[in-house]
Amino acid sequence: MSEPTIFKRIIDGEIPANIVYEDDQCLAFHDVAPQAPVHILVIPKKEIASIEQLTPTDQPLIGHLFSVIQKIARDQGLADDGYRVICNCGAGGGQTVFHLHYHLLGGRTLEWPPG
Repeated sequence: MSEPTIFKRIIDGEIPANIVYEDDQCLAFHDVAPQAPVHILVIPKKEIASIEQLTPTDQPLIGHLFSVIQKIARDQGLADDGYRVICNCGAGGGQTVFHLHYHLLGGRTLEWPPG
């Protein structure tokens, strides 16, 4: 059996996090290495490694995650000026933690292309 990811350990309360939102399906917390004034990670509590492991039964969960992202963006004052939502998939796509997660970035003008 593989070791739990850092995100699973945060979900389980083994590692502290600056949590901004939690419900029965997901958890959102500030990134420890922020890339913008607001950088929040939104993760499902269900262990899904990446976008590639999603199945049709996960559609309600993904819809819920985006509703939560929208709520957090509004709560953080990002809705008027805009924000970015990023999901890296696979090592070549920049994913370093293999537990599905979305980066919510805002609080400054974001450049394009991102990298």
